[in-house]
Amino acid sequence: MEPKMKMAGDTCINLEFPNVMSEEVSERILSIARRIEALHIPGILDIVPAYREVSFMFDPLVIDLDNFKEILAHELMLKTQNQSVRTTSVFEIPVLYNEKVGLDLKEVAGIHDLSIDEVIDLHANREYRIYMLGFLPGFSFLGGLDPRLHTARKATPRLEIPAGSIAIGGEQTGYYPVTSPGGWQIIGQTPLKMFDSQQPTVIFHAGDAIKFLPIDEQKFRQLKNVSVNDYFSKEKTNE
Repeated sequence: MEPKMKMAGDTCINLEFPNVMSEEVSERILSIARRIEALHIPGILDIVPAYREVSFMFDPLVIDLDNFKEILAHELMLKTQNQSVRTTSVFEIPVLYNEKVGLDLKEVAGIHDLSIDEVIDLHANREYRIYMLGFLPGFSFLGGLDPRLHTARKATPRLEIPAGSIAIGGEQTGYYPVTSPGGWQIIGQTPLKMFDSQQPTVIFHAGDAIKFLPIDEQKFRQLKNVSVNDYFSKEKTNE
């Protein structure tokens, strides 16, 4: 199924791809987004890649819309040729896995007839692709979860989930960067402040990868509330 070009109001145009969570589709979306960004087209205000589409917000008083549609049509014809490549970063996030912070860890283990240690082993130390950012500031939708951990969202969402909670929702995993309501299954918590209003720049990008590394309670206390931006800045300094 070929992607479709659709207007979304009078200030946005979308390229819609097949409704699947696919690394191939994700790479194509990101490649087109990067190439269009590199063209610096007058009137383009923002470019937002997602799971199965990329949105281009524009100023209708500035952009030559017919010309832009021709550019997009040309990009779709290129398919995978001459893809724009950005170096992918892998971010290793420390996580405490236990029943105290992993509010649903025991339940998830029971659903899949696994031990708690097996759930942790299956979830940790593997790379998860960031398919898109959204929902909350700094929230990354991650693909690549082991099928043995695919778990439906909770029937009744919680009104408040602690910031830093590591969670599973269907075939996805992720983290809650700030305290918020939510219905994903909570299996652990990172001590890092995953979104800091004092440092609002999000360091993760679609196409990057995240790996969750198990830590003990002592390390959790040492790193509690360290800004994720500061944490990875120090990591680079120590390399």
